[in-house]
Amino acid sequence: MKDWRTDPTFAMCREVVDGADLALFSGGPFDVRAVVAGIVPERRQGLDLDAVPWGNFPHGHDVRKAVHLLRADGEPGVDATGVLWGLCANDSRAAAALAVPFLIPLAIDAHHPHRAAALAVLSGPARARHHGVASREELLLHRNDPRRDAPDTHDGYGYEVTGYPAGWSVAAARAAITTDTSALLPLLGDSDPTVRVDAAYVLATAADPDHIIRTALADGFAAEGDAMVRAALLLATAEITRAHPHPPTVTWLRERWHDRTEAPEARLAAAVGWLCLTDQSAPEELRRTVDTLADDEHAHAMEALPWMSAASGTNEPGLLRCRRCMLHPEEPDPEAVLWDSLLEQLL
Repeated sequence: MKDWRTDPTFAMCREVVDGADLALFSGGPFDVRAVVAGIVPERRQGLDLDAVPWGNFPHGHDVRKAVHLLRADGEPGVDATGVLWGLCANDSRAAAALAVPFLIPLAIDAHHPHRAAALAVLSGPARARHHGVASREELLLHRNDPRRDAPDTHDGYGYEVTGYPAGWSVAAARAAITTDTSALLPLLGDSDPTVRVDAAYVLATAADPDHIIRTALADGFAAEGDAMVRAALLLATAEITRAHPHPPTVTWLRERWHDRTEAPEARLAAAVGWLCLTDQSAPEELRRTVDTLADDEHAHAMEALPWMSAASGTNEPGLLRCRRCMLHPEEPDPEAVLWDSLLEQLL
């Protein structure tokens, strides 16, 4: 990847850091929200990649190449998805957000060879600052709440490593996903359980003021027989309910972790989701349930859920990290212990 400081957007970022009003750049050529909005849905399948100003955003040409590889019918796009994952993991999402409108047609095409890969990376730019996050206060939280943040202020996401406003990247990706909600919803009924899990993860980032997605997730849960997919549907329901509060769903999630006939993976997911949706103290029964069910076997198995893999830390699977952060904050952080040990060896 070339030095991002040579990208045109860097000049905008530098001006903002120097005190320029971010609103001055809203809707302009360096606003990824505006660029994504300009990609007309009916033209996405055949849209010329060169018609999009990839070069206006950090690492844009690398993302363009990755999208081109994913759209092709040739070799699996492992390197392509690695580029997109890497940018999101490294907190540089602007160009990756621009890729979302191109990835959606691939994800919903049952015959495309890179369909699963496209779906797996689709919602990466739609989330920020969530890797390693496992607390009740932060997990499943969408920080750039349009009801709270003016569209061009410094919202809760702050800035990416390049200096680009992270909230703009997240908003652009979520807007693209929201626009195609109706096309993505059928994936919840796909024959492949991995597709159903990833579809739930994607849809959880969409705006859902009319609770259409939440209802589809609940309907899917009622018909779902796979324990891991049931867990995914519960986490997606909790995430979208955190963005669009719905008290009956909070009660429904409590019933799910309370149900001893339910699969352990689903009970654990419901417990985590419920804890993120309420300020109530964790009931003793929930503590016992999580402490009993959240063993190493279930923790490693549930790393297949993108919420849990994102919450994981060094030598600590996401489920165990959630259990520690949410219910046992007095316990030492294995990652902090490891770094302290390494530091002691260096001194």
